Amino acid sequence: MTTSWGGVAGWYDDLLKEDDTYQAKVILPNLERLLDVQKGEVILDLACGQGFFSHIFSRKARQLIGVDISKELIAIAEKNKQSNETFYISPSDDLSMIDHESIDTAFIVLALQNIEKLKETFLEVSRVLKKGGKFFIVLNHPTFRIPKQSSWGYDEDQEIQYRRIDAYLSESRVDIDMHPGQKGAEKTVSFHRPLQTFFKQLGKAGFAVSRLEEWNSHKKSEKGKRSNAEDQSRKEIPLFMCLEAVKL
Repeated sequence: MTTSWGGVAGWYDDLLKEDDTYQAKVILPNLERLLDVQKGEVILDLACGQGFFSHIFSRKARQLIGVDISKELIAIAEKNKQSNETFYISPSDDLSMIDHESIDTAFIVLALQNIEKLKETFLEVSRVLKKGGKFFIVLNHPTFRIPKQSSWGYDEDQEIQYRRIDAYLSESRVDIDMHPGQKGAEKTVSFHRPLQTFFKQLGKAGFAVSRLEEWNSHKKSEKGKRSNAEDQSRKEIPLFMCLEAVKL
């Protein structure tokens, strides 16, 4: 089975080995705070990729199950897995290898926007989660980061950097170049959905959204004419959104 991420597995693995990534500096510390993994828990890392988060959260959990559609990424995860980690190659809407109501906590990081079957994915997560179990969803913020429909702008008169949004409520599917400008570069598929879509589909799958957090960038611009405006916009316009949903 080929996937849109299979062709860039090596590049993505190398990226997450760097120190100053959003995954390491923004997402990980926030997820550690929210998940608060306890000994004895069974954790599901959905669309786990090469296991960056799996290997960290398995240190406290009784068992960590990672699922990803990319065989190339799962192969990397397997090389570094701990004794309490199990990885499966499967799409997010097929968790048939996991028993009904056997998972304490599930999470999916920066992957749901690449998954077409949203409703089916939520239903499967609901099936495998215990009642009262939590499902954490981390996304590129769907209000401010819309593929080919959002961009940065700069007002020279007011010296303000702003975010331009050309469309929001319409759902869309867009091919994304992983290496823009490079001939024959690999592509991934990205799906835009407004906030109401996530809330509605989670509700239909038996979840109640119990928390919404917005996370901004930790980075700062190099000194220059626009650096103050760029840094201010980083503080005010979040990169990521996290939803916490509880299975009813």
